[in-house]
Amino acid sequence: MTEKPDRQEPAASTAEGSCCGVSACCTEGEQAVNPEVTIHQAKTDAGCGCLQSGGEEDEGHPVVVIGAGPVGLAAAAHLAERDLDFLVLEAGDEVGRAISEWGHVRLFSPWRYDIDAAARRLLEPTGWRQPDPEVLPTGAELVRDYLGPLARVPALAGRIRTGTRVVAVTRSGVDVTRTVGREDRPLLVRAVGPDGAVRDIVARAVIDASGTWGRGNPLGHSGLPAPGEEEAAPYLTGPLPDVLGRDRARFAGRHTLVIGMGHSAANTLLSLAELAENEPGTRITWAVRAASVDRLYGGGDADGLPARGALGTRLKTAVNGGAIALVRGFTITGFTTPDGGPAAGPVQVAGQTPDGTSVLPADNVVAATGFRPDLDMLREVRVELDPATEAPVKLAPMIDPNFHSCGTVPPHGERDLAHPEPGFYLAGVKSYGRAPTFLLATGYEQVRSIAAALAGDREAADSVQLDLPQTGVCSTDLPAGDQAEPAKETIPVAQAAGGSCCGGSAPEPVSIGAPVGVGFATGRVHGYAGES
Repeated sequence: MTEKPDRQEPAASTAEGSCCGVSACCTEGEQAVNPEVTIHQAKTDAGCGCLQSGGEEDEGHPVVVIGAGPVGLAAAAHLAERDLDFLVLEAGDEVGRAISEWGHVRLFSPWRYDIDAAARRLLEPTGWRQPDPEVLPTGAELVRDYLGPLARVPALAGRIRTGTRVVAVTRSGVDVTRTVGREDRPLLVRAVGPDGAVRDIVARAVIDASGTWGRGNPLGHSGLPAPGEEEAAPYLTGPLPDVLGRDRARFAGRHTLVIGMGHSAANTLLSLAELAENEPGTRITWAVRAASVDRLYGGGDADGLPARGALGTRLKTAVNGGAIALVRGFTITGFTTPDGGPAAGPVQVAGQTPDGTSVLPADNVVAATGFRPDLDMLREVRVELDPATEAPVKLAPMIDPNFHSCGTVPPHGERDLAHPEPGFYLAGVKSYGRAPTFLLATGYEQVRSIAAALAGDREAADSVQLDLPQTGVCSTDLPAGDQAEPAKETIPVAQAAGGSCCGGSAPEPVSIGAPVGVGFATGRVHGYAGES
C-alpha cells in the first residue's frame, strides 16, 4: 500500500486560513468550515490532500471491487499497479460470466478499444499476445483471450473470488441514516459465497462494477410489467438468445416476437432472419412503441463504429425486404397465456396502437428492452443518483439518452463518479444507470481515475482522456420516414462541446482527448428527443 501523507499541523478555523475549506486539516479534530458541506465534499471541491489517505481505521482493509467483468478487472489492474490492496468479488462461477451468456455476439469496438492499458502492462510479461487490434471480438473471445488470462496474472490471481454475490454495501456499524462519525468508519460489503455462507468484508473503498446484466426492463408500459407478464415467463427469452447456436431449436420453424429498439434487438432480429432462410416456417415480428425506428437504423456508413452502422443498414434492408414484419406504435398492455403453457399454443400479446387494440400471438417473445441497475444492494450507502437515468448526478447530464444518444460523452473520472459516501463509486455500465450508450474505453478511464484518487494522486485522477477513433459523426437531418434514404450531411462529433449533441454543420477533423474529447457517434441527434 502507498504510504500515508505526513499529518499537517492544525490550520486556522476560518475560511481564509483553513486547508481546503477544512479546519484542523488532517487531524482528528478536522471540521468543514462551511457547516452545510461534509469534510469529504469540502476537500473534493478544493482538490486538496489528506482526502484519500483515510484514518487509522483504513489500515489493512482492501479496496473491494464488485464484478470481474472488463471494467472490474481493469480496476484491479490499476489498483495492483499502484500497490493498493484489493479484492474482487464476482457472482458468476468464472470471470466475465455475464459476457459469456452473450458470447456469440460480436462487439462493435475492435480489440484496440477493448483492452485496458494497465491490464496490457500486466499481461505482456506473461507472454500474452494481444489479438489483432482491428478485429472485432465476440463476447466469448473477449473472455477467452483477455479476461481469462488477465485473471491469472500474478498481481490478480488469488485476489478474485468467484461464486461470491454481493448483497449489500454499508458503512460498518451504522445504517444510512447515521451521520455523526460516519466518515470515521470503514465500508462494509456483505457477500454470499459459493457455500451459501454470508461473509462481511471490511473495505477502505468500494468500486461497484457489477453491471446491469440480468436486470432487464419490463415489457409493459410506463416502466411497469404488463399484466400477465410474470405468467408468460416460459415464453420470454433473454435479450440476446443464441438463435443460430445453442437456442436454435427453440426458434426454428416458430413465430418469434422481438420487443425493443436497441442494438440487442437488432442483433437478434438479424439472426432470426438468417435462421428463416434455412428453416421453413420461421416467422419474425418486430414490435416497437415508437412511431419510427430511424434511431436504430442510425447513421450507416457515418457511424463512428462501422460495425454498428452496418447493423442498422442490414436491419433496414431486412425490414424493407419483408423478412421482418415491423409493427410500430405498439404498447404492450397484457399477456394471455394458455393453460398448459408453450405446449398448448402461443402466448397472446395485447397492445395498444394508434388504430386501437391489437393482439400478436407468439411462440417466443424476445425481451430486448434494456437494463436497469440493481440499487437494492446500495440502500445503506449514501448514493446520489439522477432521478431519470439513475446514474451519478454529475455524470447524468453527459449521458442522458434524451439528449446524448449520438455518443458525445466527454471523458470523466473520479470527481464525476464520487458520491456523498466517501470511498464508494459506481463504475462501468452500472454507472450509466439506464442510459444505453456505455463503451468499454469509457469504463477503463473511469477506474484508472478512481484508482489514482485512492492512491492520493490527485493530478492523475483529474487528468482524464479517452482514446477513441477520429471518424465519429452524427447525422444532422435523418429522414422522418423509415423508408426514406438516409441523410448524407454529417457533422464531426468533436464539435459537440460547442452546443447541441452534435454541434454545428461544417465538417472538420475530430480531436479526441482531455479535456474536450467526446465519444462514438450513434447517428441520432438529441437522442430520444429527436423522435419528436
